[in-house]
Order: sequence, then C-alpha cells, then structure tokens
Amino acid sequence: MNKIVGLKKLGLIIVCCFIIAVCVHYFLLGDPDNFMNNDPNNYPLPGNVLGTIYEGGITIPLIETLLFAVIVLSIERYFVFRFAFGKGSLINFVDQMKNALHAGDMKIAQELCDRQGGTVAHVLSSILKKYAELKCDCLLSENQKVSVILQELDDAIALELPHMKRNLSVIGIITVLGILTGGLGMFIGITRSFAALFSSGIAASMALSQGIAGTLINMALGILTGALAVIAYNYYTNKIDRFTYSLDEVAFFIVQTFTFYIDDPTSYKLIDIK
Repeated sequence: MNKIVGLKKLGLIIVCCFIIAVCVHYFLLGDPDNFMNNDPNNYPLPGNVLGTIYEGGITIPLIETLLFAVIVLSIERYFVFRFAFGKGSLINFVDQMKNALHAGDMKIAQELCDRQGGTVAHVLSSILKKYAELKCDCLLSENQKVSVILQELDDAIALELPHMKRNLSVIGIITVLGILTGGLGMFIGITRSFAALFSSGIAASMALSQGIAGTLINMALGILTGALAVIAYNYYTNKIDRFTYSLDEVAFFIVQTFTFYIDDPTSYKLIDIK
C-alpha cells in the first residue's frame, strides 16, 4: 500500500518561516524608501502601507511567522490529501465501486481502484484482495470471515489516519496563537499610545498615531492569521471525515456482497481478482 507522505520536520519549517518573516519585516516592510528621510527610525510616509505595518512593533515578525506557517502547512496538506483521494472525483469513485460490488464483479472493482490510485483506492484494493482470499477459505466460519474483512479495514484506516492528521494539530494551535500574539502587539501599541499622551507637540501626536496604527495592525494581522488557521483546520478535518466515511461506505458494500455470496452463491456472478 502506498503511504501518505508529508512534511515531517516541523521544527525546521517553523524556523524557516521565522527567517523569512524577519527578512520580509526588515528588508521589505523596513525598506528606507517607506519612511520619511529614508530612515526606518522615522515615521512612515503618509499612505505607505508597508511602512505602517513595520511600525506595528516587534510582534509583527512573530505574527508573520505564524501566518507563513499556516500557508506552508495548508499547501502541504493540500498535496497530501490530493494524493490520498487519488484521481478524479472521490464521490464518483465510491458510486462506481458500489455499482460494481452490487453487480458482484470484483474484477471491475479492482480495475476502478487501479485507475483511481491514491490511498483510498489502495486501502479498498487490499480489502478486495482479502475478500478474494477469504472466499476460498473453508477453515473460517462465515462470521469470522466478515470479522477479518472489517479488521482489515480498521487496520488500514488506523495506519493511514496519523499521516493524514500530521501537522493539523499545529494549525489548530496557531488559531489561538495568532490571535494571542496580535493581542500582545495591541497591548504594546496601546502602551505606546498612552505614553505619548503625557508628551506634547507634533512629535507626541505622531507617536500617538503611530501607537494607534500599531494597535490596529497587530489586531488585524492576528485575526487574519487565526481566521486562516481556523478555515484550514476545519477544511482538512472535513477531508479526513470524507476519507473515513468513503472507506466505511464501500467496505460495508464489500461485506454485504460477501454475506450475500455466503447466503446464496448463485445470486452473484463473482469474478476472482487476478
């Protein structure tokens, strides 16, 4: 059976995202062209979005790290699930498998698995082969044969689910960390704003506006990161549910076909898998 392959070195991914975030922060957002007198220590040019984001403070690279991590892990999960579901529509594949099983044609069912490819098809292919072996086994009772088929399904799902769930827990954690880090940056921005209230003059008013801008930027980026993480987590969790449901659905038809064969061997024209 083909195994699902994904990114395993999560720590290295986070470190790379942090390095990229720092480079983006200091070389893109902190570009001198974004600030008055070409000095990042000055205030950003009026209407300059990149410079304004840079003024969000030290928490911005942390939020960017989490944001990049969500994007990278979401893309990685996309390719993993694309491989798991194989070619074409999974719904159509399940329907075709059910029709083949209802007709008792195991050869067509095997051909469908070979064409579909992916983890779902490989799991079902292993169940079909186990089905062919048990059909000719005279030592096991009927109930024992059905139990063996169901156990084959459970073992296959248990083997693949950890690979499918890999890195999803990290995305789930980022849903909270993104918002909390944005809240920390907002607190720092509010503190800067209150500090500016005790001063006077143009510099104080600009510092006040800078603190308010930092507050809003941190809040916005934190919410954006958390929202993307929530969407990705729920999307791929639903994919896992579809994965297990599809396997259970087809496996039920395999067991049903096997049971009908036992009860009435002439009711189906069963073709052995070659």
